[in-house]
Amino acid sequence: MNRSLLMLVALLASLGAFAQQDTTRSGNHPDTVHVGNFIIIKKNRDHNKDRDRDVYTDTATQKDSTSGSHNFTISIGSHRRYHRSIVSTNWLIFDLGFANWNNKTDYAAAQQAGFFKNIPYNGHGDNPVDQHSFDLNNFKSSNVNIWLFMQKLNITSHMLNLKYGLGLEMFNYRFDSRISFRNEPEPFVYNDSISFKKNKLYVGYVTIPLMLNFNSSPYRDRGFSISAGISAGYRVGSRNKQVSQERGKVKYRGNLDLEDWRVASVAEIGFGPIRLYGSYALSTLFKKDKTGLEQYPYTMGIRFSNW
Repeated sequence: MNRSLLMLVALLASLGAFAQQDTTRSGNHPDTVHVGNFIIIKKNRDHNKDRDRDVYTDTATQKDSTSGSHNFTISIGSHRRYHRSIVSTNWLIFDLGFANWNNKTDYAAAQQAGFFKNIPYNGHGDNPVDQHSFDLNNFKSSNVNIWLFMQKLNITSHMLNLKYGLGLEMFNYRFDSRISFRNEPEPFVYNDSISFKKNKLYVGYVTIPLMLNFNSSPYRDRGFSISAGISAGYRVGSRNKQVSQERGKVKYRGNLDLEDWRVASVAEIGFGPIRLYGSYALSTLFKKDKTGLEQYPYTMGIRFSNW
């Protein structure tokens, strides 16, 4: 009898110890801490390496049916990180802006280069090309760029990046004057004998820009960013397009003594979805040694881009 009683006491003691075992620590369950009626639950760490933002779960409330009191469960989520690629690619970016140039030509010296032709018309004995012949229509001179792609290479925490791309730059210089460009027998320019409804010089380049980019909020779509650097382009097309009542629509193609290479300083600034771009040529538009012209084109406009 005594032996049976001792075995029963030992069994009850072991069950009591098991019942008092700390269930707040388990490899397969959340960690909990009781503070009064509050139950704080720290969930297991999520080892998802593809995240980089804080995520917190909702707060739940439970009612204790035995005591009638309310127990509040507070869940604390783990710190998760969104992984960003070292290289980001943006396809098909469009620029729309205006074009002009900084004209530093010494026209007295340029007259000696042989590029300007004085061709009289309608009994006029003198018809020289001068600085007014190159005056642009500021509202109609435009710049349109199509970038096949642009990429950002992360340097520091996606805040400092190297930005580069490949695209086509197109410049349309509109004249209100009678200036005309010809390529035969050799390139020259002269004041024509008729007036034009449209008189445009088009120049196109395949261009590679290289910029240093700063992004103040790399993990947000709306933030401030600025880029600055240099671009190099090779001329792939040039022509003088004219529309007149006398001749209709005509195009004169050729190199027109334009420089083959274009080197420019470039910049971009953005705030949220709004992005502006600009460029200033470091090389002259025409071959200075052959034409005497010293004109440095510049542009400014809107960029339609994701970043």
